[in-house]
Amino acid sequence: MITLDNVTKFYKTAAHRKFILRNQTMHFASGRSYGLLGVNGAGKSTTMRLISGAELPNKGRVRRQVRVSWPLGFANGLNHQLSGKENLKFVARAYGEDFHRVLRFVAEFAEIGSYLNEPLRTYSSGMAARFAFGLSMAIEFDCYLVDEITAVGDSNFQRRCREAFMARRAKSDVIMISHDMNTIKDYCDAVVVLIDGHMMQFDNVEEGIATYMRLNR
Repeated sequence: MITLDNVTKFYKTAAHRKFILRNQTMHFASGRSYGLLGVNGAGKSTTMRLISGAELPNKGRVRRQVRVSWPLGFANGLNHQLSGKENLKFVARAYGEDFHRVLRFVAEFAEIGSYLNEPLRTYSSGMAARFAFGLSMAIEFDCYLVDEITAVGDSNFQRRCREAFMARRAKSDVIMISHDMNTIKDYCDAVVVLIDGHMMQFDNVEEGIATYMRLNR
């Protein structure tokens, strides 16, 4: 289970505070997958980073009783001054994984060749996305966070991404941001809608999507 316990998150601007969440408590139960919906600017990606631990709330706590991934394809948490291989070693140690197994998986999956020995700052956006996605798939998590992955590479690579994710999905939960409602229906059995700093949970996916669509008119 992942729990947001009385969480407030805001950013200060010159004129005021921009609230993402206001004193919100929400339980993401194990064994369920959630679609996270909201209009542009509602704070979906920030909420996802809070869930992952990449950002901290201004108030309250996020409790994780399961192994949670970083947002798939999210490369900003990596050190861009280090090489791909050095980043792999750091992440493998942090998660108690065998470095050589992770290295073999990412090398085969990402197909970036000798660039594994180069700093991440030298990678193209496509290479960085392939590397980050490959690393996400190299480690098994109880819950995968998916924030609108942009398809990269040719159709064959995109097919391999889908197959790898579906293999992980068979044994894991998902919290997903997507503007494609068919994707939400395919992967999720509950929906959380962000509205003006508040979270509304719907156990019926269709009802959650209908609420989101009304807000998005």
